[in-house]
Amino acid sequence: MRELKCAELEGAADGWGKVSNRADAARDRIDKQLLASLEATQEGEAVEAASARLEELSRNFQYVYMECGLVRTTLNSLAQELRETQRRLRAALDDADGLKFTVHADGSVSYPAAGEQIVTQDKLPGGTAEGSALPRLLSPPPALTAPNPHAARAQEIADAIACAVGEANRIDARYTATLLKLTAPRDGLLTSDALWADAHGDATVVRGLADEYLKDSIPTEKSPAERRAWWDSLTQERREEYLAVYPDEIGNLDGIPAEVRDAANRDNLALLIGKLEGRVGDEGAQTRLAGLRAIDEQLRAGGHPPMFLLGLGEQGNGRAIVSYGNPDAARNVSVYVPGLGTALDEEFARNDLKRARDTAVGAREYDASSASIVWLGYDAPQLSATDVAGNTDVIFADQARVGAVAYNEFMSGVSATNRNGDPHVTAIGHSYGSLTVGQAAQRQGGIPGADDIVLLGSPGTGAASADELGVGRRHVFVGAAENDPVTAMPARIEARGMATGAVSGAVVGGAVGGPVGAAVGGLGGGTAAFLAQDAQADDREIWFGTDPAHEAFGARRFRVDDGPRPLGDLGGFTAHTNYFNPDDDEESARNIAKIVAGRGDKISTQEHR
Repeated sequence: MRELKCAELEGAADGWGKVSNRADAARDRIDKQLLASLEATQEGEAVEAASARLEELSRNFQYVYMECGLVRTTLNSLAQELRETQRRLRAALDDADGLKFTVHADGSVSYPAAGEQIVTQDKLPGGTAEGSALPRLLSPPPALTAPNPHAARAQEIADAIACAVGEANRIDARYTATLLKLTAPRDGLLTSDALWADAHGDATVVRGLADEYLKDSIPTEKSPAERRAWWDSLTQERREEYLAVYPDEIGNLDGIPAEVRDAANRDNLALLIGKLEGRVGDEGAQTRLAGLRAIDEQLRAGGHPPMFLLGLGEQGNGRAIVSYGNPDAARNVSVYVPGLGTALDEEFARNDLKRARDTAVGAREYDASSASIVWLGYDAPQLSATDVAGNTDVIFADQARVGAVAYNEFMSGVSATNRNGDPHVTAIGHSYGSLTVGQAAQRQGGIPGADDIVLLGSPGTGAASADELGVGRRHVFVGAAENDPVTAMPARIEARGMATGAVSGAVVGGAVGGPVGAAVGGLGGGTAAFLAQDAQADDREIWFGTDPAHEAFGARRFRVDDGPRPLGDLGGFTAHTNYFNPDDDEESARNIAKIVAGRGDKISTQEHR
């Protein structure tokens, strides 16, 4: 143990790191060069088969990259722990040498004769101290049983040696077990969900060993700007280790550069898919799994603008943050918050990602240096047709307030990593997401870096005026379709009157006409109550405060298509979902694109309510 060369362990770790880096480079070449070139120049079944083989090879390289990275970190962590244990052992041996004690192969320590008998004046004989790593709480001090003045010190040294050797053996056993687990199938690699689940387990084990070595240094409690400075200060080798062992931590850490977060989250995506695949009976897990698979398909398909996976997680209803275009390089960056019913599922991957992409594509028509992000970094209220009574989150602002804190943290990270110094940043909220953006804007200091705010299909922001949103009323924009029922939600006082009227009408109608009478009476009572209440209520107010589309709010209302009527045209909520879509509402999509590109002065306007 004294002569152990920890540097050789670190040298071996470097070797594994080189293999990991080569695998990562090979994967990158396949994804960005070979596949792109093949699909751009060829077509047909042969190309599809070749692409499938290349994609499988890419996944193999990804697995090799991750597993070799885990081996490297394991060896480096082992070297660090053994080096500290070796330091304590050497200190004990140096003490023994300085006192002319003899240390034997079994760790016992012999000491020479010293001192004198009080009566005979003879020298007190020497002896040998047997080391123990256990506390000597019940043993009398050596000085009481062996008056030789060297006895006590020899015992301390022997115990220190025993503790160091025992600790080294325990370290060796832990790391040996871990390294034996980091093995690939003998029959060759064929990446599957089961293999990724195994990789997730491997990463979990290595984290348990490396927490002190690495994780304790991750600045989770610091500001995004401080995190950026921390990342910039790391050596390339240390960055690679963090990415290998903590892709979820680094991938979701605001203040880390977008390209780094994207790389980390793509690895975390594979691990999460493997983890959730095994939860067959868990409906929520399977829903999130479907969403993750759909995102993975889009990432692998590539396209323009390029996708960046900036956040990912399974907590709550799921987390996903996706950018179209590099937000660190773009002069214009928009961050869109979805609302009611949004969760990490296939619908999110299909619809909300498309909204972000449509925004980026549209903005690039006015300024090519534009990126658009969809931010699902909070639990949006859910609404289930089978449990309407149990889904009351949407009528309260609690989740918007919680989401506002996380949103501002993310926006601070956007500013910290953007290379343009002062990019043009647009905060976009749709539906309940507009309440989240509104709450974020009303926090102290407002939304970090935001220049413009866009509210779409809004039930209110909690603010009475656009002046309360921190960017100036001329920089608050509103899109509200006349047939969007969410923008016409009654104020709470009206809703209470409607509820009371509906209940009273149902009771009277039920007494007269049974169930049918109850339904008709409830509808009539609710409508009558609404009309009576509406005559008295302030027409500026909707559910969460002043209607952003109302003249009194003071925002700039841009032109959007009215959309189909919810009942008369059987349009349902169609008008509420069309704002981003250039096919269904070209005017709205074009106006959003202009604002995001910093051309808010060019929008087409619509009369306030």
